[in-house]
Amino acid sequence: MIISVTGLRSKGLLSTIRFWFLAIPAYRQAKGARGNLAVQIKTIDGVRHTLTAWKDRKHMKHYVLSGAHRKAMGQFAKIATGSTISFEADSVPTWQEARMRWEDEAKGY
Repeated sequence: MIISVTGLRSKGLLSTIRFWFLAIPAYRQAKGARGNLAVQIKTIDGVRHTLTAWKDRKHMKHYVLSGAHRKAMGQFAKIATGSTISFEADSVPTWQEARMRWEDEAKGY
């Protein structure tokens, strides 16, 4: 399975509002996406994280490049800073494992 961990920090109050306006539809899209095995969200130390698990990269890429997620990616630079990592795993990591790996590998957060 492919795991994706994203961490975003909003650029301000208006950006936070815009973030949620974009994030909620993308979250719903992920929950219903073909090949999605898990979707979790959590804020840690002011960083909004997503943790998703996918059957394979093909399914993950289809989600990333379509619908509400694609729209959100187009607005990213205006509203937040952050980074996404992805890696193969046999099971969905805990939040502690995911956050540690994100901190080690993420760039630009």
